[in-house]
This record gives sequence, C-alpha cells and structure tokens, in this order.
Amino acid sequence: MKVSEQNLGELLGRGTEEVIDRESLEGKLKSGENLRLKLGIDPTSPNLHLGRSIPLLKLRDFQKLGHTVVLIIGDFTGIIGDTSDKDSERPMLTEEQVKENLRSYKEQAGKIIDLEKTEIHYNSQWLGKLTYMEIGKQANIFSLNEFISRENISKRLKEGKRISLREVLYPLMQGYDSVMIKADVEVGGTDQRFNLLTGRTMQRHYGQEPQDIITNPLIEGLDGEKMSSSKGNTITLTDSPNDMFGKVMSMQDNLVIRYFILLTRVGMEQVKEYEEEIKKGSNPRDFKLKLAFEIVKMYHSEKEAVEAEKYFVETFSQKKIPDKMPEFKAQNRDIISVLSESGLTSSRGEARRVLSQKGVKVDGEVVEDTDHIVKPGSVLQKGKIKFLKIL
Repeated sequence: MKVSEQNLGELLGRGTEEVIDRESLEGKLKSGENLRLKLGIDPTSPNLHLGRSIPLLKLRDFQKLGHTVVLIIGDFTGIIGDTSDKDSERPMLTEEQVKENLRSYKEQAGKIIDLEKTEIHYNSQWLGKLTYMEIGKQANIFSLNEFISRENISKRLKEGKRISLREVLYPLMQGYDSVMIKADVEVGGTDQRFNLLTGRTMQRHYGQEPQDIITNPLIEGLDGEKMSSSKGNTITLTDSPNDMFGKVMSMQDNLVIRYFILLTRVGMEQVKEYEEEIKKGSNPRDFKLKLAFEIVKMYHSEKEAVEAEKYFVETFSQKKIPDKMPEFKAQNRDIISVLSESGLTSSRGEARRVLSQKGVKVDGEVVEDTDHIVKPGSVLQKGKIKFLKIL
C-alpha cells in the first residue's frame, strides 16, 4: 500500500528517534513495496513491559498498511546476553531460564500485533548451527575498535570493568538474524543502534540490500529512570487491570504526554490538546486518569478499564476498602509469611522493607512489627491500592 505524505510523517515520526536511511525507506513506502519489518526480543524476563510496546506498536502501524512483520524471539541470543544498555556485564542465562521466560511471549506480543499475520522465528534455529569457521568469517568483517568505541563499552574499559569476548559476538548474532530473514527494516531502541547498524553491514557481506533502521526512544519507568525489568520499575503487559491502572497513576506527572505519544495510539491532535491544557494550568492528574484508562483498555478491555478506574478512585481518592478483593488462605500467620506467600511481596526481604517503610496496614492500621500475627478475616493492605482478605 502506498503511503501519503501526511501518513508518512506520523508513521516515521511517532515513537521514532531516528530513521536510517530515511530517503531509502520513504522511497519504498511511497512506491507501495511490501516490506519485511524485523524486531528481535530476548526473553531475559518472563513479562514484556510497556517499554517493549513502543517498537511493537510501530510494527502494528506498518502491519495495518499491509507490510510483513517478522518477530524474532531470541532464545539463543537471550542466553548470550546483550549489554548494549548496561554498565556492567550481563550474566549468561541458562537454557531452562530462557525457556521459562519465553513461555508466554507470543501471547503477550499478540496483545499488540496480529499474530496470524506475523512471521515468528526463534534464532536458535540458525545461530545454534553456526561453526567456528562461519563465526570467524563474520567476526572478520568488523574491527575491535568499532566495538570498544561504543559509549558504554568505552566507559567500562576506562573504569576497569570486565568485558567478555562473548559480548563482542552479540552484535554479530543480531546482525545475522537480519540476514536469515532478509529484513528490509529493523526496529529497535536507541540503545540498540550499534547492533542495528551491524545488521546492515552483515547483509552487504552476504549480498543483500542493507536494511533500513527505525530506532525508538526509551521510556522512563515508575521511578523516572529507564524502564527496566532488572530495576523493577515497570508496568508489564501482564499486570492486572487494577495494578496497571494504579501504576500509571503513580508515575511522574511530567511523563503523561510522553506516555500518550509513545505508548498509545490516541490521535496526535487530541494529545496536543491535552498538552496545551496542562500548560495552561489544568491538573495533570486528570489526564493521567485518561491515560491509565486508555492503557488498561488496550491490554484488557474497556469494561475492565471502567472497573479499574472505579476501584482506583474509591480506594485511593476516597480511601475506601473495596467490596471485592482477592482472598488468601494463610498457612503461616506471621505477617512476613503472609506477605511473601500471598505474592503481595516478591520475597521475605521485601516484606520486611515494606513494613519498615510503613507500607502495610491490617484492618486499616499501620503495622511495622515483623512478628505481627494476622487473624482470619483481616484485610491486608500493601501500598495504596493492593488489598487482600486473609482466610
């Protein structure tokens, strides 16, 4: 499908940081050529977060125009580990960890892209078959200087931090993925720029036309830092409607418009109106409510978004205890065990931290005592919007 100038502006503008080679890609889009768009995701954690939705939404934009989306799940590269955005070496994962993490990746990606119209590959299919001879020939294409000149690698070298030879090989693997699926365009975060460019060089080496590149901005998480599973500051695609709504409402006010632009497809004219109203003094919280509603609707349903908004308003704004809440039959009744075994905290250590920060209430009263015994029928509250009835 040919793309008009107006549609081209939003297609290559919204959720985009840089386009390489813009002239080439614009020409292909205007000609109506069917393109193969590639995105690779390494299953380094079990849940995709909203930061991952930015390139997936871009794939959906192209998919709606009739282009072919190719999703590569990095079951091989996930074991090796990419440190493009890290200030230290990423540890290798086991095959078992990767298999466990990728169990629901297709289902999660399917919340955004149409899986029936998507090619899905696992890169172990070809990377696991490469010989030393083939890897040596690929490595010969690049110099060590090209690798160590990258900002985060250069910084680690100056700080005397370890850099493994394994890390040097990762860009080759990502680049070879592009060769194997004959990518016309690859989408990825700004932190992936070196790896994406490696794909262009690898394709030339193998006699293919070099892929064009679309880089997307990285989104801030709940603490204002880059959203990252390792930091725990994420909103995931698998969060419950209530948790998703509450997390969006807890983020910094200055991120509201940025979230609308990058994480939704609310019309840009509408988003600009929201931005103008905030500049004129309107309360950002009002627009954060609209944003939270939109995001929950995207990943759950409009009905669940309505219910999540009601839940949030009643429990947070009006400070009511909700009529309906999850129930948990406690085997051990000390509060540390109840918090960790019910899943309200990820560990006993986190349970102790939350208690010390006065973040837990039992029947409306703050509890700090780690030896507190929770009685049957009590309502346990963690933070502002998480409630649990103890049986």
